[in-house]
Amino acid sequence: MSSTAVLPCQSTNCPHGNPPSRLECPTCNKLGIRGSFFCGQECFKANCKTHKTIHDLARAPVQDGTFNPFPNYNFSGTLRPLYPLSPKREVPAHIPRPDYALRDDGVPISEMRTLGHAPRILSPDEIEKMRTACRLGREVLDIAASHVRPGITTDEIDAIVHQATIDRNAYPSPLGYRNFPKSVCTSINEVICHGIPDQRKLREGDIINLDISLYYEGFHSDLNATYPVGKVDEDSAKLIRTTRECLDASIKMCRPGALFRDIGKAIEPIARANSCAVVRTYTGHGINDLFHTAPNIPHYAKNKAVGTMRPGMCFTIEPMINLGTNWDTQHWDDSWTATTIDGKRSAQFEETLLITETGVEVLTAGKDSSL
Repeated sequence: MSSTAVLPCQSTNCPHGNPPSRLECPTCNKLGIRGSFFCGQECFKANCKTHKTIHDLARAPVQDGTFNPFPNYNFSGTLRPLYPLSPKREVPAHIPRPDYALRDDGVPISEMRTLGHAPRILSPDEIEKMRTACRLGREVLDIAASHVRPGITTDEIDAIVHQATIDRNAYPSPLGYRNFPKSVCTSINEVICHGIPDQRKLREGDIINLDISLYYEGFHSDLNATYPVGKVDEDSAKLIRTTRECLDASIKMCRPGALFRDIGKAIEPIARANSCAVVRTYTGHGINDLFHTAPNIPHYAKNKAVGTMRPGMCFTIEPMINLGTNWDTQHWDDSWTATTIDGKRSAQFEETLLITETGVEVLTAGKDSSL
């Protein structure tokens, strides 16, 4: 999971050029509508009359009580959010939490204090804690994946992930991170990453990415995979195969002395050979007692990432691959959901890695992994 971009002011005639904004409409917040931010009271009041139509639509449920919270958004594909979101799931008080989970704004202060720092080298004890957290993360992903089928809602998957995580005395890392409202990211079809679980049921032919992160005994794990829902078309099957191949090729080049910028060299040729594009907006990242930290790892070729791999470093590689030639992204009005701009499908796979004295250890590897 990567951090989100701050949304611009939602005013259609903002006199300040629609800058990144944090003043949220309180009514939208209560209704579960995400993304209604303004740069100040001036813009909020000027748009109040037209903005209230969103509240009216949200209060007029469609058929079974669900609704699209962003009726005026120009969606790139066929997927639509289906609200209301379920209430925030509780985590038992005895389970330790990361710092951002204790803040109303969800800001990871500990991460921000390390900006510009070199990647950490973990001690043997810290490495063992990472191994445990990553093993638990893999267990939770496998449990969630076993429930992927037509007819299940992504909110039901979120409930499964949440319960499996707290059953292991772990905290679901996405919950509350920069105010992300759920315990897992569920990204369907044209959604590249950071999809919010809601009331939509999975359909035959969909593809879905499940992005699992958990916090156990002070350390985070992070992994994800893309799954077919029933039988999918050949383009979708090829996309999933290609994305996994991209990740596997990049893992094989990881060893002491390898350059972080060369990871993209292993990924992009495979994507292009299969008529796919590598997303540039989001990257892999360092991970340890912090959810996101140095190093920053782009997945495309000719990037300018700095740094060399050294034993004891932990980080993720998580290429996001789009069908076609367009790598760019757009965001729904919920502050999180990133989609392709042409509505074509996207897939992603992610592992948490440890650089060892002789090569690389895939801490989140599944039982059938050959890496």
